[in-house]
Amino acid sequence: MVKIGLIYKQLVNRDFRVLESIERNITRFEYVPLEVIERAAKIPEPHLMLSLSKLHRLGLVKRTSIGGVKAYRLTYLGLDMLALRTLVNRGVLEAIGGRIGVGKESDIYQGLAPGGDRVIIKFLRIGRTSFRRTRVVRSWADDPKYSWFQQSKIAAEREYRALRELYSAKALVPYPLAYNRHVVVAEYINGVELYTKPKLRDPEAVVNMVLDTMRKAYLEAGIVHGDLSEYNILVDVDSEKPYIIDWPQYVYREESSADYLLRRDVEYIIRFFKKNYGVDIGVESAYRYVRGENGEFEQA
Repeated sequence: MVKIGLIYKQLVNRDFRVLESIERNITRFEYVPLEVIERAAKIPEPHLMLSLSKLHRLGLVKRTSIGGVKAYRLTYLGLDMLALRTLVNRGVLEAIGGRIGVGKESDIYQGLAPGGDRVIIKFLRIGRTSFRRTRVVRSWADDPKYSWFQQSKIAAEREYRALRELYSAKALVPYPLAYNRHVVVAEYINGVELYTKPKLRDPEAVVNMVLDTMRKAYLEAGIVHGDLSEYNILVDVDSEKPYIIDWPQYVYREESSADYLLRRDVEYIIRFFKKNYGVDIGVESAYRYVRGENGEFEQA
């Protein structure tokens, strides 16, 4: 496993200037020519080559030769360093710990904010080999000009703004602290993933709270999660409050796919709680509740 914190500590200001110079030109070049990097970074070539060699050794850039000209591009790890640098400089982060979760398009790390509060650091990594269907399932990624980096940046901004809106509506979601580039920082929830099927004192109350958050998302934030399952619900180990996470793929309720996705989300959650906890709620009643068409839902 890559030790992001250890790599970050090895970088100096000159290294970050080189990374930033490559980043500024990634929309113009697949691999940025050496002379373009030198001009943008304003670093003499001998020092520039030392930095580029170091960054390549650490896995932050890849290099090639185009017509005999050396050229470089960022890796996701290089983009990670730039995002972390900005978040540290803004006073959002003080330290990053180990990785605690891996999704099909994200890596999750623990971190510390100034003052010692624990936080979650989510690195969006859209386009990795295991998940390359993002343009199929996300309307905002339809434009082929968006690189994987750009899609990850858009996804991070979407998730941050969705969480802000949902938190303001008193929905059960982690409080978002900040985002930069493809990284979202949010409060740490001392919870367990629902897919582990934790013992619940009152599973009916838990599913009721899940449906209530879905309702607030639909009625007050105007969005549908679109990919809700037991894998993106965290249950607080003490209060048993369920927190819905992973929002970048949400759709607005006005979109043509919203009704289908909402019904699918509801059906999935109802089916999971019935199978694993014996809570039998009517799907249609729950669906109408989330849409605000009735004030409560009924047992099946």
